[in-house]
Amino acid sequence: MAESVRPPDTAIPPAFNMQLTPEQIEFYDQQGYLAGIKAMEESDVLPYREQFDALQAEVGREKAQVGLMRLELERPFVWQLATNSRVLDAIESLIGPDILLLGTHFFCKYGPTPSFVAWHQDVTYWDLDPPEATTAWFAVDASDQQNGCMLAIPETHRWSIQEHGTSATEGNLLSVNQELVLTAADEQRAVSLELRPGEISIHHGHTAHSSCPNLSDRRRCGLAMRYIRPEVKPNGPGPVGGWQPRLVRGQDQYHHFGNHELPRFA
Repeated sequence: MAESVRPPDTAIPPAFNMQLTPEQIEFYDQQGYLAGIKAMEESDVLPYREQFDALQAEVGREKAQVGLMRLELERPFVWQLATNSRVLDAIESLIGPDILLLGTHFFCKYGPTPSFVAWHQDVTYWDLDPPEATTAWFAVDASDQQNGCMLAIPETHRWSIQEHGTSATEGNLLSVNQELVLTAADEQRAVSLELRPGEISIHHGHTAHSSCPNLSDRRRCGLAMRYIRPEVKPNGPGPVGGWQPRLVRGQDQYHHFGNHELPRFA
């Protein structure tokens, strides 16, 4: 089982300033990920979990598993999570003051289940130029080794985009059943990014990551929130439905994705 890693110096700065510490930034630069960053108190997660529960009841478990994407433009609670000031402070520490929200995606694994997420690099099929993005993963539920938390391989953010084949194992939740070709030595270096409700992990768009099946009787729900610098531009249609980024902090002097208005409820 992968080692569970929480990087050093993840003490929470004052509420008005959630910029990452120099130690956290150095860790991210060297390893390609962070975990255990508190975006909100665990008690404050309850209203968001209840709203996801209602959404799950509305659309059904099958769609709620991986079919809920880009809801930040339709559901106020998703927008609130993706624009949480603590999350944006952490992202700003890594990519700078100008931030576009590329999109959001719920990943929800019900247990026990054989479903898993194969090894992959996020930006492989995203049609971005340059292929750079940063993902914050917000834990709606506790995410641990028993219910299939995310795994990451340190230092793989230094790789270019690697070959992705097709997974031979049934149950891969990725959109086109893609799977990164890795060596056994690579996989042995994987670490578990365990999170308490209200915490986030952050990983680079090139970082190789995956998650194992949920072997528990607990749900594991998280919201992946994707961010880019305004300099990044589209180099194709992107995933199904395309991208509709929104400026969530700073300025966009490039307008590569057009001038999209904020949601009416923002």
